[in-house]
Amino acid sequence: MTLRGSSDLLRFVRRNDGMLIALATLACVFGVLNLNLQQTFSYYDVSNTFSSTATLALAAMGATIVVLIRGLDLSVGAVISLSNCLAAANMGDSSLSMIGWSLAGVLAGTATGLFNAVFIVLFRLPSIIVTLATMFIVEGLTLLVLEQPGGAVPPAFSNFLVGDAIPGLIQAPAVVILLALAAWALLRNTRLGTYIYAVGSDPDAARSKGVPVSLTRMLVYVIAGTFYGAAGVFLTAQTGSGDPTVGPPMLLPVFVAVVLGGTSFAGGRGGCMGTVLGAFTVMLIVNLLLVFNVPTFYATIVEGGLLIVAVLANSVPRIREVMATAWIVVQKRRAGLPRFDRPVVASSTHARNDETLPANPVARWLRRNRSALRFTVPTYLGLAVLLLVTAAMFHGRLSVEIYVNTLFVLGSFLAVLGLGQGTVVISGGLDLSVPAMITFSGVLLCEWNAPGSNSIALLVAVALLGALIGSVSGIGVGILGIHPLIMTLAMNGIIDGATLVMTDGTPRGVPPGVVSWFMTGKILGLTPVVYGLVLFVVFASFLLGRTVYARRLYLVGSSPLVARFSGVNVGRVQIAAYGLSGLCSAVVGMMLAGFSGQAFIDMGTPYLLPSIAVIVIGGVAMSGGRGTYLGIFGGALLLTALTTVLQGMLLPVAIRNVIFGLVILGAVIGLRENQA
Repeated sequence: MTLRGSSDLLRFVRRNDGMLIALATLACVFGVLNLNLQQTFSYYDVSNTFSSTATLALAAMGATIVVLIRGLDLSVGAVISLSNCLAAANMGDSSLSMIGWSLAGVLAGTATGLFNAVFIVLFRLPSIIVTLATMFIVEGLTLLVLEQPGGAVPPAFSNFLVGDAIPGLIQAPAVVILLALAAWALLRNTRLGTYIYAVGSDPDAARSKGVPVSLTRMLVYVIAGTFYGAAGVFLTAQTGSGDPTVGPPMLLPVFVAVVLGGTSFAGGRGGCMGTVLGAFTVMLIVNLLLVFNVPTFYATIVEGGLLIVAVLANSVPRIREVMATAWIVVQKRRAGLPRFDRPVVASSTHARNDETLPANPVARWLRRNRSALRFTVPTYLGLAVLLLVTAAMFHGRLSVEIYVNTLFVLGSFLAVLGLGQGTVVISGGLDLSVPAMITFSGVLLCEWNAPGSNSIALLVAVALLGALIGSVSGIGVGILGIHPLIMTLAMNGIIDGATLVMTDGTPRGVPPGVVSWFMTGKILGLTPVVYGLVLFVVFASFLLGRTVYARRLYLVGSSPLVARFSGVNVGRVQIAAYGLSGLCSAVVGMMLAGFSGQAFIDMGTPYLLPSIAVIVIGGVAMSGGRGTYLGIFGGALLLTALTTVLQGMLLPVAIRNVIFGLVILGAVIGLRENQA
């Protein structure tokens, strides 16, 4: 009996290790917080904790179910905002109105989940790209519902969800969380729940066993969207009003709660109970910062750091492997042993003597590059059509010289970002730290610019710092094996927090005069950045087309395993890719500061979607291994021209967001060959 009991206990611990670690972490944080409070936790403190955690817990539960099937959903925050604004803008005092608009908020999340499911499952598009596009579409729709913070809900509605279920004994938010957990428990013990874990563990094996993989994945996104909608409704009761910007900042805490709860991004392991414990841990840590009088600016730094640490804690075998490999390398170098790196096979970027190719040089070039042209030519054809439309719209009102100069100046930001983001995507990754890196670099340039300072040295220092920070993301992805989305999302939060700490929330200073001249001056009728852009395009095309690094990059993006067996140091290639992305983001931050004459908080936020849109439109495969810089550059010009047309039509930002999101989905569908 003793042996059997010990065996059962060990089996239970192994099966629920993630949840048990989450519970232990929560207990430790609660203990530290309780020791540093002037008085022990009261009923009021417990009530506030449940109230502030419920929204995060509900949203994170939805994200957890998606992660269990190896998916990722970036539309969490946008759906929360939409649900919140729908309820706040329309809810009346009657019971029917409160119930009706609460259901409308929840169903808005359900509909968004169904939208995601259709494109991810039926069209076989990457979940990251679909949910990112959905995020901007939903944000646009939210702005149409409520353009700025406002609206109100009846006090009775707030009291029902945020007050006491049983006065002085049980809080309503606690009941909400328990009901959500009960719903998860029911789901977990159904056939669908079994299917979810089977699909997450091994979709091919699940399919061979008769599991309806596609239907399961579709239902998961629909259920997740329902949780997001419920989170938005609860947030409305908590705040009593609506805010179209309230949801997106919750994306980082949501994933922190998921990881702290022990859910693996490899799929098939974890659950919502641990996620709820993780959500409470996140909120208690925030309260702990307040107790220690730590400025709120540090919150995103702590959350980003927590996300990285939590992922590493769940990747102990990977860390051991990295340490063992590093130890072997050190021992080899100490012993003076030679390195046996196998040469990389030459790629198609070099000329080949192939008798099957046409004798005519032009025909030979077309045959050799037909694959790249297939995904690049449509971009330039679309650009040509858009330019004709623009010419017709503004005929007689805008000179060609001014329009071309404006197109290249505004397109220069996306052209530079496209090189960095495109390199990362070709390597098989994605960089979500672009917005924070842009803001940080622009702010840093202005902060460091003092009278008498060396402008060139300052520009080089900021650029190198951007490359260094980007390389840190590359180390996390390429060496430690952290998922690119998680690593760069965490870095985005850390960089954002560092910017706020550095400026105390209020950026100061102006950019060097040479930067402002470069972005707004004139040389022979054109802005200097236009001449710089020409040189940049030549350099970027050579870098991604005719270098040894390019051949290694495409090989890593096509198959990291094959690249490793071919002698390519996959980690170094990925570190260089993220370092280049950080460098390009830093350059764009400095360019924006020079263009506007100052830097400001969140100046990089509008560039996240466009930085990905230009590479999608330019024909880069989101699964990696395919793309050209000339295609990316065409995508940058096309997106800039589209923005100009939409602005000329006086369309609001909300409509533009929706159109950009749909353009991305359309481009991915049209160029989805070899991306599924």
